[in-house]
Amino acid sequence: MKKILITNDDGFDSKGLLALVEALKPLGHVTVVAPTTEKSACGHSLTLTRPLHFVELEKDFYKLDDGTPTDCIFLSLNKLFTEDEKPDIVISGINIGANMGEDITYSGTASAAMEAVLQGIPAIAISQVYRSDGASIKNYGYELAKESIATLVKKIFSDTFPLPERKFLNVNIPPVPSSACKGFKVTRAGNKKYGFHAEVHHNPRGAEYYWIGLPRLEWMETKGHVTDFEAINDCYVSVTPVHLDMTSHDDIEKLGEWL
Repeated sequence: MKKILITNDDGFDSKGLLALVEALKPLGHVTVVAPTTEKSACGHSLTLTRPLHFVELEKDFYKLDDGTPTDCIFLSLNKLFTEDEKPDIVISGINIGANMGEDITYSGTASAAMEAVLQGIPAIAISQVYRSDGASIKNYGYELAKESIATLVKKIFSDTFPLPERKFLNVNIPPVPSSACKGFKVTRAGNKKYGFHAEVHHNPRGAEYYWIGLPRLEWMETKGHVTDFEAINDCYVSVTPVHLDMTSHDDIEKLGEWL
């Protein structure tokens, strides 16, 4: 039986995580190790300044108190698996919200997949895009996400993972019912429009504090390429191959001449 390791960055009790478990249980032996609390936008961070504890909630279902998604993968391989018997695949999600464009660098969901491929394990990060009013998840749930991840994992288990080492699949699900989805589309990561919105408030004692605002899902036009933003906007499931080599290869020669 295939071994599937699941984590997320929304916490062990996230509805997206539980939907993912439900979708993948028929396909293999599922082990869940997830953060105790929400760790959105924690990036590829490891906890180095305090000890961490596994808390077993039920058989093969753990929360890591108080770890990041990267911690969850790193320590799962230490405690629950052996070097000779690693998971066959790691799935991170289903994230509540998009992970597209440069947001991949912030994403705890994507970072768990990064850690998996660094450890030589195929990985997929999956996120459910939703409208700002939250109506899409309320109305449609995670059915399309469940169908999509099951399709991808079945294909991987019956064939092979389509990417070489140190690369993972970043999947985003459009906020539509299954009947309105047009299928899968292979995309590149787009360029998001970023702002710096933050709200300033004062506590009852007059001390000032800031709360970083939720960014809008806006992107730049990219001629000649189909991006994750465009695919989602056109009701496709976006599948983006992501690699961890952040070198700007196109600029190496030019930089050498400049130096």
